[in-house]
Amino acid sequence: MQTPQPNPEARELPPIPAKRYFTIGEVSDLCAVKPHVLRYWEQEFTQLKPVKRRGNRRYYQHHEVLLVRRIRDLLYRDGFTISGARNRLEENAIFEHEVAEEAERARDSVHSVRGELLDLLAFLKS
Repeated sequence: MQTPQPNPEARELPPIPAKRYFTIGEVSDLCAVKPHVLRYWEQEFTQLKPVKRRGNRRYYQHHEVLLVRRIRDLLYRDGFTISGARNRLEENAIFEHEVAEEAERARDSVHSVRGELLDLLAFLKS
């Protein structure tokens, strides 16, 4: 009698080491996804563009490993189709861009108010 194998989608993923580049094999291990699946996802998700060096070897950066994990979660855990996952990532990118713009406007406002307060303080001291 065979013992049931744990669901690969349910297993805990290892922490991502502090490295600049990861080979496709390392990303495969870190994300519990086979290398051929990673190569396929590169075609389907335009955000996933590892650096290619000698002999077309792929080198993924930290943010791309995080993206692979996000894609994996959308497909395997949340049940999205490739198209649905692509749309969700694009929606998130738009939302993150809007949040970043709002944060920049808030930073500019705070900087402006700070400048005015410093001017007022200098006026009061004189």
